[in-house]
This record gives sequence, structure tokens and C-alpha cells, in this order.
Amino acid sequence: MVDTSPSDAARRAQQALGQRLRDLRKDAGLTGRALAAATGWHFTRVSKIENGVQAPTDQDIRTWCSVCKAEDQVADLIAQARAIESMYVEFRCSTRAGMKQLVLSPIPLYERTSRFKIYEHNVIPGLFQTEEYMRAMFPFWIGFLGAPDDLDESIAVRMARQAVIYQGGKTFAVVLEEACLRTRLGDAGVLAGQLEHLMSMMSLPNVSLGIVPSAADRDVIGSAGFWVFDDKLVKLDTPTATIEVTQPQEVALYTRMFDVLRQPAVYGRQARAVILAILDQLP
Repeated sequence: MVDTSPSDAARRAQQALGQRLRDLRKDAGLTGRALAAATGWHFTRVSKIENGVQAPTDQDIRTWCSVCKAEDQVADLIAQARAIESMYVEFRCSTRAGMKQLVLSPIPLYERTSRFKIYEHNVIPGLFQTEEYMRAMFPFWIGFLGAPDDLDESIAVRMARQAVIYQGGKTFAVVLEEACLRTRLGDAGVLAGQLEHLMSMMSLPNVSLGIVPSAADRDVIGSAGFWVFDDKLVKLDTPTATIEVTQPQEVALYTRMFDVLRQPAVYGRQARAVILAILDQLP
């Protein structure tokens, strides 16, 4: 299984920061206890920061670098730490004024992105959802997140942002597991309409839509859906938050992961055949 866990991405980023701080300490010839003594901290604090268990504050980083005679590293380390903090965008904070704000938030990113790579394993991506599919899905999340009920406004915005697909100069490489096509939100009619819409989207010249059949031979299974924007940013959703990955090495891993996950996908007539077979099985 290829690990696309959002929480794991954030954890690794925190550990990478801790490793950088550990390297500075070792380069300065200090033990963990010596650094703790010089800073006035308990020695366990040093260990927690180095192992990615505790996030250092800006002042922690300044103090650490001062003791290690590495003041030139302060700005870069603080920037890295703040990037990790911004990886988590909690939905409850974003939806206090309603789901509409959550739906609006990615629009600037969509508008400036030229190349989208989208992998989903259990749900149709928002840019390709029908209004009926959204109406079947949104009520649960409004209740789950305790958001004000602005269902109609949220759906109107979500539908409007699909216009980005038709803007010039943008390409969409989409890989869906067959499970996405079988997961029923609403009744059979909702799913049928969604599948027919997907087939129509496949005819767009800037959309490459592949389906990974459930019975396909494969080496890996993605553990979460993720979107890659211009090979520079990755976004993943958990039930409670969006996580952003911006470190170039980490983004490169997701790009490579996408290439691996799409290898068993089928396209064109074969993809349509998968969809038509599912439609035939609906009551």
C-alpha cells in the first residue's frame, strides 16, 4: 500500500524539522543535555523537539540556533516551522460562517493552477460532481461540522467553481478507483446521473480521466485521495481538516505516487465500459 495519509505527511514534516535541529546541535558538539542546560530547558524538551513530538516556537528556534552558533539558519527554520503549522486548515474554523466559505477557499488556487493531478479512492472529485450528488453529500457534513445550514448557497458556489475546467491553458489528469463509481450518495438515480456526467466530461480535450478497475492487477493501493497542483502543492482532506504539503521533496513523492497509482487505470472506451457496466447494475 502506498501511504497517502494526510496526518503522516504532517508528522514527517515535523520530524524533518526536528532532524535539522538535531543536526545543528551535533554540529555544535553538544549533547541533548548540554543544549538543555544552556537554554534552561528540561532535557526532555530537547528530545521531544528533535523527534517531532513537540513543535518548537519561533523563540525556541532562535534560542536553539544561538546556542549552536547557527544564527544564519533562524529565518529558514522559522519559515519551515510555520509552513508545517499552516498544513492544517481545520474545517470547523473554516465553516463557522457556513459551508460556503469552505467551498470558496480553494478558488484562487484553482484559478492560478495550470496542471491538476487528482487521485480519489472513494468519492467523485468536487470539480466533476453533479448538483444532485452534492445535495446528497452536503447535509451530513453541515451537521457533522456544526456549520450553519447554507446548503443552497454552498452548492451554487461549488457548481460555479467548476467553470475552471473550461478555462484555457488548464489540464486535468484524474484517476478514480472503481469504488468511487459504486459508492452511492443518494438514490440510484443520483448515482446514474453522476456517472453519465462523468462520461460527458471524458470527452473534454483537457481532461484525462482514468478508472482503476477493482479487479485490476496492481502493486499498490492509495490510502487517501490527494490533489497535486502544478507539481508544487499537494492537498489532502481528513474528516476534519485540509492538509497542505509544500516541501519540494514531499511533493515530488506524491507526484511519483500519482504516476504509480494510475498505471493500472483504463481510459477511453475501456473506462466507458466500466461505467456502463455499473449503470447496467443499478436498479
